[in-house]
Amino acid sequence: MPSARNVAVKLLLRVEKGAYSNIILDNERSFSELSDTDKKFTSRLFYGTIERKITLDYIISSYLSKPISKLDKEILMILRTGVYQLLYMPSVPDNAAVNESVKLASEFSKSSAKGMVNAILRNFIRNDKTFSLPKDEISSLSVKYSVPSELISKWIKDYGKEKTEKILIGFSSDENNITMRVNNTLISDDDFISEMKSMGIECTKSEILPHCVISSSFSGIENNPLYKKGYFHVQDIASQLCAKALGAKRGETVLDVCSAPGGKTFTIAEIMENDGEIFAFDLHENRVKLIKNGAERLSLTSIKPRVADATVFDETIPMADKILCDVVCAGYGVISKKPEIKYKPLKETERLPEIQLKILQNASKYLKVGGELVYSTCSLSKDENDNVIDKFLEDNKDFEGVPVLSEMGEPFGNYKATIFPYHFGGDGFFISKIRRVR
Repeated sequence: MPSARNVAVKLLLRVEKGAYSNIILDNERSFSELSDTDKKFTSRLFYGTIERKITLDYIISSYLSKPISKLDKEILMILRTGVYQLLYMPSVPDNAAVNESVKLASEFSKSSAKGMVNAILRNFIRNDKTFSLPKDEISSLSVKYSVPSELISKWIKDYGKEKTEKILIGFSSDENNITMRVNNTLISDDDFISEMKSMGIECTKSEILPHCVISSSFSGIENNPLYKKGYFHVQDIASQLCAKALGAKRGETVLDVCSAPGGKTFTIAEIMENDGEIFAFDLHENRVKLIKNGAERLSLTSIKPRVADATVFDETIPMADKILCDVVCAGYGVISKKPEIKYKPLKETERLPEIQLKILQNASKYLKVGGELVYSTCSLSKDENDNVIDKFLEDNKDFEGVPVLSEMGEPFGNYKATIFPYHFGGDGFFISKIRRVR
């Protein structure tokens, strides 16, 4: 059986070829065969190495006589994981980090590089595992927080230097808390916490939202008996705030035009106490199936999943009291969960605002007069957020902005709210609310 470090390197090689970190970890057979202890180690090493890639490569490059791009990918992944253990995993003895990395070179048929791996890691230890940051301010922030310079420059342009560094600090937190939404249609918060505690899982109530529970000691979620009973679903606090902002009430007709995998749809249905109709759409049948399966597990019969293109008007879709328009986005608000997203070139996201506005324009056609629509993204980008909603309001005079969650204070109160990681310790998110007035 391969070691935890071996599995981590294999997974990292797959991510380098374009695979999504969360998907391959869940589906990697060699990972599932590891012990629980080794799974935790592998997961920490795997995600941590992706998250800190720029920092790790900067350190490795300082010990190389050739460009880092000339290294074999296998050796580069071995060196990244080795330096990560030395710098960010204090529980791992230095000798173990070095010796196991050298051993990996042989396991990946790169024995000729064993000496180089050993030398780089030991030289880093001799230098007290320290390194000097670049003198340029943007480059320094890039290496310190392992975020590409072009993304940092964009955030500074959008939000200013002070907020940008707070964003970077928020995303670099090592906290791995799991946030859940208790299914209030089936169980109370207190009973849920009591049952979790009986299984040795400590949970605490959120001070921000009802039915929001946080745990720092939870793994194997899908095998948990309470999960199978439909007592909860995993959902970041920012997404729960988005569902709350919609303000859906019992008996209303609600559309979620970009629903899959369905988390916000489920929370909206629970807020409505499973009374009303929620039409949940996605473009692809396999993703609609995720919504359907989740609704069935949670016993949420008010949810009506179906295939639909969010950019094309469909006269068979009913007019709605409330609409959630949680559009496809760059995902810059969730890089703590999907760290590879931050390395995507900004050029690849340039067309997103055009698509987002098209979805919003189409979704607005289903809204009743007096009805309200929430436009949201899990991205931190004014191009995708503020600029899209302001362009829509400029072009559609029969809509007006509505204050979002004013009773909750900062960052709410306007018709646009940007949630940064430092606000609630969760994802970065954007929520805007509008109403059709005629």
